[in-house]
Amino acid sequence: MKRVLLTFIVIVAGLAMTAPDASAQSGNRNGRTDSGQSKMDAWQKDMAEFRARSDERRHIQELTDSIASVQAFAAVKNQDFVLEAQTVQFRNGSTVFVNDMTNFISVKGNRAVVQISPSDFAAGPNGVGGVTVDGRISGQEYRVGKKGLATYSFSVTGIGINAQIEIYLTPGTNQASATIYPNFNANTVWVQGNIVPYENSRVIEGSSL
Repeated sequence: MKRVLLTFIVIVAGLAMTAPDASAQSGNRNGRTDSGQSKMDAWQKDMAEFRARSDERRHIQELTDSIASVQAFAAVKNQDFVLEAQTVQFRNGSTVFVNDMTNFISVKGNRAVVQISPSDFAAGPNGVGGVTVDGRISGQEYRVGKKGLATYSFSVTGIGINAQIEIYLTPGTNQASATIYPNFNANTVWVQGNIVPYENSRVIEGSSL
């Protein structure tokens, strides 16, 4: 009888000792669950704020592009603009990233200036790394296609230039490309850049031929 009673006491003591451990483990599990949920909630909040900021920036950029596009199309139609070039491609296929302050096509009324200055190291004939030519415009034509792509073409004739120029404006932005077809040789040149109103341009015009 004593042995049975002793055995019973030992079992009860063992249960009493393990009960707090089980409770602690349950508490730890709950703690880990709460911590994980808090991290997930914080991450979801951060992502929501990031998407909101991204949407706002995208909206601002779309609005800016729209305003620049309206200004560019109006400036070209009024023959009062500058295409500030960022790249120039030559007939041999080579494309050069250029300074948009010294590479441009400008139109002001009936006068056009074409300046190609790919070099930042040599002064060139115009003093700013290339060649500057200007002349009078004739035969100008402005047309808009079905998808909103506008084309402005004209001839320019002067002491150092006799060429046909076609400018293509991208809808929704002020981005544009142009092709310069010299009438006296086959050295066609392509440029890409942005259209800005003449008064807003910051180009540097070198000495013309």
